[in-house]
Amino acid sequence: MSEAESVGVASSEYGFNGRLQADFPSQILMDITEVCNLACTHCPHPTFVKSEHYGGRHMDPALNEKMIEEVRLHGQGKTQYIRYSSNGEPLVHPEGYSMIEAAVKYSGVYVTLTTNGKIMNEKRTQRLLEAGVHMIDISIDAFKPETYAKIRVKGNLDVTRENVLRLIRWVRESKANTKIVVSFVEQPQNTAEAADFEHYWKDNGADNVVIRRLHSCSGAIQDLADMRRKDLRTAARRPCLYPWERIAINARGDLAFCPSDWVHGSYIADYRNTSIYAEWQGEFYQALRQAHLNNDYSQHTFCGNCPDWAATRWPHEGRSYADMVEEFITQEPPPL
Repeated sequence: MSEAESVGVASSEYGFNGRLQADFPSQILMDITEVCNLACTHCPHPTFVKSEHYGGRHMDPALNEKMIEEVRLHGQGKTQYIRYSSNGEPLVHPEGYSMIEAAVKYSGVYVTLTTNGKIMNEKRTQRLLEAGVHMIDISIDAFKPETYAKIRVKGNLDVTRENVLRLIRWVRESKANTKIVVSFVEQPQNTAEAADFEHYWKDNGADNVVIRRLHSCSGAIQDLADMRRKDLRTAARRPCLYPWERIAINARGDLAFCPSDWVHGSYIADYRNTSIYAEWQGEFYQALRQAHLNNDYSQHTFCGNCPDWAATRWPHEGRSYADMVEEFITQEPPPL
């Protein structure tokens, strides 16, 4: 019996179906640098840089090339998209632009970038559009400059806003297919601005505005994690979506099963010595998925201590970020 079938027997609700593929992940998360140029209050990065886990690392571009080749060979019709995002600012990687461009040109799948937009100046913006990146998601998190300054420490909303407005303008003028998304992590300091934020960016041409739920980054934000655990004490735990949906490659060159891991607790293997294809179908992932289905985390304490499972949304549970990307993909013109 295949893993997909065994998961289906264990649960009719949770397992491989639709965009979730047993052969190869539907999402590849490329965490290409540990370095960030902001110190956002809702992000663990300011604490991360002071920990033993931080090394200021940038991913070896050879691993990006290896990932692209794997997706080209095994991901066609299975991998929904490659996303450059996660624990650092992708555009500070010295070769970040060329790495993203290579994925667009050679992977054969949709490629997205999540950035804070701080250093997305004219030259860099033009290069991204010329590379043909399919979607750019800019994390902004505020409507008012004073709120932005409090949340996105070291940032300037006037600079970021102008960068994004210019990007939208250039996409229109060049008739590029790049989709522009702006996002907002809702939290106590900015909740009152969410509606104004959404209206402003829709009026100014953004293809979508995403209002994200605040989460504890797999327990890294301790106070929020404790509050979530308290709220979930009586809730029946269900499997987290991630082991069936995505795999991450971090700046150290590790394969990891969680995109919000700041302590290397979701380590699978050194990507230099294995492949996404082998690990996705391998014993480690099979055991991890079974632990989630059985609600037994005795051998997977990183997952057992995480309260963010409740924030992940399975395809049958409602609209998610992946649904937005899927809609954009269906709008893409056919290849020449």
